[in-house]
Amino acid sequence: MITPADTQPATPPRDGELPTVWGLDPIMLHDRFWAARGVQVVRQGEASEIVKHAELYLLTDPDSLSIFRMGRLIDTLSWLRPQVLFARIHDTHDPGYRERVITDDQDNFVRFERMYRQIDFRLGRVAVTAHEEIARQWQVGGQPREAWRSLRRSIPAHQRTTISVDGCVFNRRDDRHVSEFVHELVHIWQRPDATIPRAHRLAGEVWSDRSASARHDTRFVGPVWVGTGRELEGIASVVGPAVLWDKPELRPAVDRLEWNAIEPTEHFADTQRRSTRRSFYRVSKRLFDFAFALVMLACTLPFYPLLMLLIYLEDGRPFFFAHHRESMGGKEFPCLKFRTMFNNADEIKQQLEEENQADGPQFFIENDPRITRMGRFMRKTNIDELPQFFNVLLGQMSVVGPRPSPYKENQYSPAWREARLSVRPGITGLWQVKRSREPGMDFQEWIRYDIHYVENASWKMDCYILWGTFKMMAGMKV
Repeated sequence: MITPADTQPATPPRDGELPTVWGLDPIMLHDRFWAARGVQVVRQGEASEIVKHAELYLLTDPDSLSIFRMGRLIDTLSWLRPQVLFARIHDTHDPGYRERVITDDQDNFVRFERMYRQIDFRLGRVAVTAHEEIARQWQVGGQPREAWRSLRRSIPAHQRTTISVDGCVFNRRDDRHVSEFVHELVHIWQRPDATIPRAHRLAGEVWSDRSASARHDTRFVGPVWVGTGRELEGIASVVGPAVLWDKPELRPAVDRLEWNAIEPTEHFADTQRRSTRRSFYRVSKRLFDFAFALVMLACTLPFYPLLMLLIYLEDGRPFFFAHHRESMGGKEFPCLKFRTMFNNADEIKQQLEEENQADGPQFFIENDPRITRMGRFMRKTNIDELPQFFNVLLGQMSVVGPRPSPYKENQYSPAWREARLSVRPGITGLWQVKRSREPGMDFQEWIRYDIHYVENASWKMDCYILWGTFKMMAGMKV
């Protein structure tokens, strides 16, 4: 399996020695990303042709790579019509931790582990203008700090304005920042073919150079870019977001960017509308969760005493089991369930470790001896998960979302973990209704469906999952 950790530059990048994909290094990819949106990146003190066909010019210092949504900037430009719009980019992208790989005595991979540190909130700034002469003025400026001052002095106060936006800012001289930038770019840029002719869709979110080859059964999980000359024969799966760089000896020449032929794949108005829809979805989903949880608790609470009595008669107390799981942003919470295992389940598990049939970090064996008779019934009917509606009321969970997992399980794939921890975990989810249960595929499907849900979450998908869950509980074919 190839993971995102396998695709980062192995040595600190230096100008002229950066890895490339489709002939483009990370700085060129940054510029092509903005070009796909009709925006030319103009760096202070860096000679380049000012393109007349560009809709806007993004003025930035020589070392910054930035990604942010243009919706608010376009609205401000449309309403106030300033000559220059200065934007402060507040970057909370730095999660405040680093990753390290844990291996066993034979140097086999075990898991990823986080090492937390003080969070470094980066602050960047750019300027946006539609005027070619201002872009040229910026391009020939002196040192960055003086260039910003000079730009402000040359533009009348009533012809310039400043706003703040959330985004990501990276330093092109820092190898860690460059790696983070590439990871973020692959995650959000869904149509690199808009400005990169060599990129063509291999499957789904996988973009490849035409010279690359892959086995027909190679599985891709999440977005992946495959560079020139890369051969994936013998590789079973690739977990994204990931870049498989060009083979250095086969690095292609850079295709010229034809600005007058660009058809932006993401229009500013569409971006703003999608942002509005996402905001409505998040708010309405939370209201639905709260109302649905109240109704379910009102309907099921009368049965709690009977269930608690049956648990007590077979194996005593406690009636409930609270396992620590991670919610949105990695916050731990006690995930409530009716207890379905014997009180000495942990001792039994240690004796059964070698019989684990799961292909990932989970533990699973058929006819698990740790489960009580009452527990088997409750698991088969999903009654054991009813107390999780209390977690929904408290905002720790949602009715629909990725399966809640503990910290230990979430270390096995950083890209997958960061995606699933960007939303609340759910009582039910896409993996639960779509999993095939094929041997050796459960964990890969878990990653695949979690990432797919996070990237495409909507009311339509939530309704599909709820209907699929109802059919499963009713014994119908999903």
